Amino acid sequence: MMRAFIGLGSNLAEPQQQLCSALDAMGAMPQTRLLRHSSFYRSAPVGPGEQPDYINAVAELETGLAPLELLDKLQAIEAAHGRERHIRWGARTLDLDILLLDSRRIDEPRLQVPHPRIAERNFVLIPLAELEPHLRLPNGDTLEDLIRQCPPNRLEKT
Repeated sequence: MMRAFIGLGSNLAEPQQQLCSALDAMGAMPQTRLLRHSSFYRSAPVGPGEQPDYINAVAELETGLAPLELLDKLQAIEAAHGRERHIRWGARTLDLDILLLDSRRIDEPRLQVPHPRIAERNFVLIPLAELEPHLRLPNGDTLEDLIRQCPPNRLEKT
């Protein structure tokens, strides 16, 4: 079993309901247990054009799924929630990103862990720190240091 941190985001079709439903779906995945999740946060969109604000959170899972199996299950949850992948960083019903898998480093075409943009996103770092304030990334960076260096983006607890 490994511990996984998953970033959740939505800015379409009742975002808070999308996240609640996704948390239920992740908890129902085989060989997986939802341990806890952060508060929900409202953040300014990052991406093209005018978009509604996002609702973001981070979930902690315990899973026996292999990394690519976990990715496939998460993408199936996104699809079940109406996720369409037309515009990079465009508005979406649901986005589920694998942020961390224990202290593993993965660099494959379909999956990079730690998430390659984790240090740039306060809407990931702040909820992650809510769950694990003293967490160190596999490269030794602390969340505290990453948060201090992260570019500002409007973020508020909902």
